[in-house]
Amino acid sequence: MNRDRLKIFAGNANPALAEEICQALALELGQAMVTHYSDGEIYLQIKENVRGADVFILQPTCTPVDRNLMELLLMIDALKRASAERITAVLPYYGYARQDRKDKPRVPISARLVAGLLETAGADRILALDLHAAQIQGFFRVPVDHLFASPVMIEYFKSRGVPDVTVVSPDAGGVERARAFAKRLSSPLAIIDKRREDANVAEVMNVVGDVKGRHCLLVDDLIDTGGTLVKGAEALMVKGAASVSAFATHAVLSGPAVSRIEESCLNEVVFTNSIPLSEEARKCAKIKALSVARLLAEAIRSIHEETSVSVLFV
Repeated sequence: MNRDRLKIFAGNANPALAEEICQALALELGQAMVTHYSDGEIYLQIKENVRGADVFILQPTCTPVDRNLMELLLMIDALKRASAERITAVLPYYGYARQDRKDKPRVPISARLVAGLLETAGADRILALDLHAAQIQGFFRVPVDHLFASPVMIEYFKSRGVPDVTVVSPDAGGVERARAFAKRLSSPLAIIDKRREDANVAEVMNVVGDVKGRHCLLVDDLIDTGGTLVKGAEALMVKGAASVSAFATHAVLSGPAVSRIEESCLNEVVFTNSIPLSEEARKCAKIKALSVARLLAEAIRSIHEETSVSVLFV
């Protein structure tokens, strides 16, 4: 690996993950200054030479979403103007992904707009982790490498040695993700049928599949307010589940999410560190985060060396 040409930078969204990735690659994190004017405008300066470099910018667009997205766009622009040879935006969490189609009149397709912004700023390719909808890849005209956190999670749950596991999708839209997870664990699949009455409000209607006496594992890409998760766990327990745990890649955890998880019947909720946990979440005994630094580091290495990344697409 040519360490002279490979450079990794990070904004303020998740510097700890960026440091972990650099340690895995035996690199120093690129020097950049990201501060703010008194009125809130972002001031950014790259503090080292990047001419001809293969640059990766790690920046999940998590809370505060707009500020982190703007930091990413400005950093891409700065690196492009500094003559970096190639710029890859590494998005462990892709904000605005939940509006990926027009499902109501007069609404934006926000995921497509963000894709256009990243391309216009100068990103040459995208490295993403567990997009909310896989078709978001099609919103880009530049190459997109879409990784999944499932290898990290499956290794963890296999090590627990829990018997009689049933993998559960919290809604019909997540069936494909849950089915792939169930296949890797050699476990049966169940589905929760729910009706969403409004944004961030979910009503569980029915459980499709036999969960009686089974240790259920709810699988989703993200958990926001925790309403869907907690109601899903309650529905499974009513149907006779022996226990309920959950896995989600992205710990969005807004509003009352942490307190809902703390007070719920869930045994454990496992996330990755794609988004840094809040102080409240770190104190919650039921919440655990696993690192995806090595997974992202291997993808960065493969992209830089122009070798296949497909071995990581599992």
